[in-house]
Amino acid sequence: MNTPKTSHKKWCVLIPTYNNAKTLQRVVNGVLHYTTDVFIINDGSTDDTTNILKEYEHLHVLQYTQNKGKGYALQLGFKEALKNGFDYAITIDSDGQHYPDDIPVFLEVLEQSNTPILLIGSRNMTHESVPKKSSFGNRFSNFWFRFETGITLNDTQSGYRLYPLHYLPKRFFTKKFEFEIEVIVRAAWKNITVKNVPIKVLYDANERVSHFRPFKDFTRISILNTVLVTIAIGYIKPMNFFRKLKKKSFKSFIKEDILQTQDSNKVKALSLAMGVFIGIIPAWGFQSFLSIFLASIFRLNKAISFVGSNVSIPPMIPFIVLGSLEIGGFFIPNEHPISLDFDDITFESIQVHLVQYLIGSFILATFTALILGFICYLVLNFYTRKATKNV
Repeated sequence: MNTPKTSHKKWCVLIPTYNNAKTLQRVVNGVLHYTTDVFIINDGSTDDTTNILKEYEHLHVLQYTQNKGKGYALQLGFKEALKNGFDYAITIDSDGQHYPDDIPVFLEVLEQSNTPILLIGSRNMTHESVPKKSSFGNRFSNFWFRFETGITLNDTQSGYRLYPLHYLPKRFFTKKFEFEIEVIVRAAWKNITVKNVPIKVLYDANERVSHFRPFKDFTRISILNTVLVTIAIGYIKPMNFFRKLKKKSFKSFIKEDILQTQDSNKVKALSLAMGVFIGIIPAWGFQSFLSIFLASIFRLNKAISFVGSNVSIPPMIPFIVLGSLEIGGFFIPNEHPISLDFDDITFESIQVHLVQYLIGSFILATFTALILGFICYLVLNFYTRKATKNV
């Protein structure tokens, strides 16, 4: 047996399985080349899995009759591994797509890490054997993970992972496929390092049995991401923001976290411009969400975009509405005079000037965003040149 060195970090392997009798034995035997600390969780299989596992009674075999989902199986495996004194667990799927000889790849990175770390095997999703739906699903998952955590990964759906058992959340919301998304997002929120390591992958249509149910599981994943995004925007991001402010003065925060980020002056100016644009257009109640969402899509500075979207704070709203109506009225004349009597607003009064307001607001938003973005760019360039001269 080839046992890789991992100093004092005690690790094991978890193999959740459900109706993968064709490939299970090959996977287990491959893992046994590296360790005998193996937990096999039979998630209510109805094929020949139970008979196959009789050959591995010397390992930790956990079985139950009702299929409860991969997330449940993994959580059970985590608990058992902790009870047996393990610090880290490598999870490998039993469908044969993962190569056990990649185990040393995870352990080498673990050995070099001095802080808790969660590793995800990064597959070559462009390989011809990878199903199109898997490639799309991975890109979809990567985007939302980046939005929820600010961390960019190449592969967030691979089940070949290394988990820091002592640092994971104690309770989870999910028990099915979506668990593997929840656990990495919440680990990242706990400041655990989450990163990819390169692995090989094999999709054999003749052997591999996929239990992913496109409609049901995609719906579950979408609901989970909705919950995680809500938590990220409503709690995690504001909490991180105020933690930074608490650690340093507001002046230092602006200087260090805004002006001296790794983003270029162009990106910062564009971020402000986009935030201002979203803050002025009629997207009341959604400006903050849209500014962060679009900043993530276009890889702009989310903090600056968020600040820009707050141009529509209550004292500014009358000026924004009046300006939008006046500009809209210039392009689309209306025989009814414009009035901002907020104490006597009716549906009819809004309807009369609605088209004027919509067109005017987009023109005002575009003009204001360009002006403030340009001013921001000039100021940042001035600051950069001044800082360069002082070096």
